[in-house]
Amino acid sequence: MNFNEYPIDSLMYITNRPEIVFTHGKGSWLYDNTGKRYLDFIQGWAVNSLGHCNDGVIEALTQQARTLINPSPAFYNEPMAKLAGLLTQHSCFDKVFFTNSGAEANEGAIKLARKYGKKFKNGAYEIITFDHSFHGRTIATMSASGKPGWDTIYAPQVPGFPKADLNDIASVEKLITDKTVAVMLEPIQGEGGVLPASREFMQQLRELTKKHNLLLIVDEVQSGCGRAGTLFAYELSDIEPDVMTLAKGIGSGVPLGALLCKKHVEVFEAGDQGGTYNGNPLMTAAGYSVISQLTAPGFLDGVKARGEYLRTKLLELSAERGFEGERGEGLLRALLLGKDIGNQIVEKARLMQPDGLLLNAARPNLLRFMPALNVTTEEIDQMMAMLRSILDTL
Repeated sequence: MNFNEYPIDSLMYITNRPEIVFTHGKGSWLYDNTGKRYLDFIQGWAVNSLGHCNDGVIEALTQQARTLINPSPAFYNEPMAKLAGLLTQHSCFDKVFFTNSGAEANEGAIKLARKYGKKFKNGAYEIITFDHSFHGRTIATMSASGKPGWDTIYAPQVPGFPKADLNDIASVEKLITDKTVAVMLEPIQGEGGVLPASREFMQQLRELTKKHNLLLIVDEVQSGCGRAGTLFAYELSDIEPDVMTLAKGIGSGVPLGALLCKKHVEVFEAGDQGGTYNGNPLMTAAGYSVISQLTAPGFLDGVKARGEYLRTKLLELSAERGFEGERGEGLLRALLLGKDIGNQIVEKARLMQPDGLLLNAARPNLLRFMPALNVTTEEIDQMMAMLRSILDTL
């Protein structure tokens, strides 16, 4: 179909979208309504952990759709139980609550922490979060986020989220009061420009929270599920948080999130938490397929190897073009451009012929790379060649 034949005007405006309609995809490639293909190094903002239309996910969805889709979250179902067991088996957590999105998982973590404070810490409710953090688009998760300008869009904000500076333990310590119940952070601030929390900082934070009897909450919506080269990014620092949130990569494209906690933090009572579609068998069957593939022997070793390969290629390009290096973990990386040309590169990449390239500028002065975790080295080389040709035109 021609672009103008689609009822685009019926969609509510939320952002500027290019005049293309994606029709199908496979692996690292997307195809639009004109038949043009695009090498996808965004993958739905780190959502499609196994690329577009992964065979295992398709099989899981197809089989489950023929059996049971949604009995009600008031009852157990088999895929829900199996995925919960797989997540606790491969993490330090004991309990799982499934959600439909990362924002909902983080909203649940905030509620869990506040209930914990009410029960064990004399009503403490404040959760220390960080500047440049991103925790979702609900009113509470926007208030928890440190994204510039978000304090005014839907003011007044939900109170109780003082902001510290990432990798500065003193900035956290000075915010702790008798009202503090938890500290919440992304081990890698993806939307903030791929800013990793250092190993030392994460360990200091764990020690500090234990000293003050505070919960440590890690938001792994973007950094979790293999993205950092380990199944979960907290593993990089050899610590055990009290609470973790997941989404994006856990479903490899389907709407699925999770809130995980240690047994001592499981304080919800009947009626405190729920959701019409939460833990439905269709989505959790897909999630079970994803986590099973991620934990298969050798898979995460491959992610680490391809992450290191991408890192090496980005550093070579940086040295060649006079950029400012790169940063990140695994297959969540950023190229530091040193000048505000990121958006210009993104636009030129999409318009390339005959094949386009999908990139993201999380900040005007950098490019963020979030390819499928099973991206090939050949596809990384192809992306680098396309990027070089774009830079040659600037």
